Amino acid sequence: VQLQACGGGRVQAGGFLRLSCAASGRSLSRYAIAWFRQAPGKVREFVAAIRQSGGTTVHADSVKGRFTISRDNTKNTVYLQMNSLKPEDTAVYYCAGGTTVILSNLRSQTAYSTWGQGTEVTVSS
Repeated sequence: VQLQACGGGRVQAGGFLRLSCAASGRSLSRYAIAWFRQAPGKVREFVAAIRQSGGTTVHADSVKGRFTISRDNTKNTVYLQMNSLKPEDTAVYYCAGGTTVILSNLRSQTAYSTWGQGTEVTVSS
C-alpha cells in the first residue's frame, strides 16, 4: 500500500486543521495507522494511532483532548482532526501503516512498515 498525507497548512494558534492519510494499492482496512510528527531540530514523535477496525485509538498526552484520529475504511482514508492548535504543534506530520501492530506497540515507530511523505503544519502565535 502507498500512503499519502495531505491537509497541512499554516494557521493561527487556536485554529484547526484536518489531515488526511489516503491509501492506494491495497485496502487500508488491513492496516493500523498512526500519525507521527517531527518538529524542526527535534526527533519524530508519536501523535495518535488507530487499529484496523477503528475500535481502538490512542493519542499522545500532548494532543489528548485536542486531536482526534478516525478512519473511514470505505474511503480508504484515515483522518487527524486537530483543534485548538498551538505553536508547539508546528511540525511535519507523517502517517504510517502496519498490518501486524499489536496493541502495546501502537505508539512505536518501528511497528509500522509503510510511511507517507509528510505534510507540513505551521501554527503561528
